[in-house]
Amino acid sequence: MKYFKYLSYVIRHKWFVFVECCKMGIIWRGLLHDLSKLLPDEFFPYVNYFYGNKKVRDETDDKAFDFAWLLHQKKNKHHWQWWILLEDNGEIKIFDMPLEYKKEMLADWKGAGRALGHGDDVREWYGKNKNKMQLHPETRSWIEKQIRYLSKLA
Repeated sequence: MKYFKYLSYVIRHKWFVFVECCKMGIIWRGLLHDLSKLLPDEFFPYVNYFYGNKKVRDETDDKAFDFAWLLHQKKNKHHWQWWILLEDNGEIKIFDMPLEYKKEMLADWKGAGRALGHGDDVREWYGKNKNKMQLHPETRSWIEKQIRYLSKLA
C-alpha cells in the first residue's frame, strides 16, 4: 500500500508540474520532470521515508533517504543544488541556471504545492526558504521577478 501511495503522489506531482511547464512553454521539461523518482535508488528510500512506519524508522532509513535525495538533486538540473560546485580547496562556485531549468524549478515548486494540497502560490514557501538556497544572483533575480509577477495575477 505504501508503494501505491507514493506512486500516486509522484504521478500527481508530475501532472501538476507538467501543467505548469506547458504554461511556460517548456513541454518537454514537463514530460521528463522527476522521472528519476521512479528508479529504485530513489523510489524505495522515498517510500520508506515518507510512507513507512514512522515509529520504527531508524537512522538507516534516514541515511538511505538522504542519499536518494542527493542522487535526485544531481540527476535533475531543475534543482538549484545541481548548479553548485564545491572546489577541492573548499571554495563554492554557484552557476546561473539556464532559463529552461529556472522555469522547471518554479513549475516544480508550484506543482509540489498543488500535489500536497497547499495550492500553487509559492510566495510564502519561497519567503521561508530563500535564505537556505544558494542561488546565482541572476537566477535569484529571475525567480523573484516571476514570483512578484505571479502574485500580481492572483
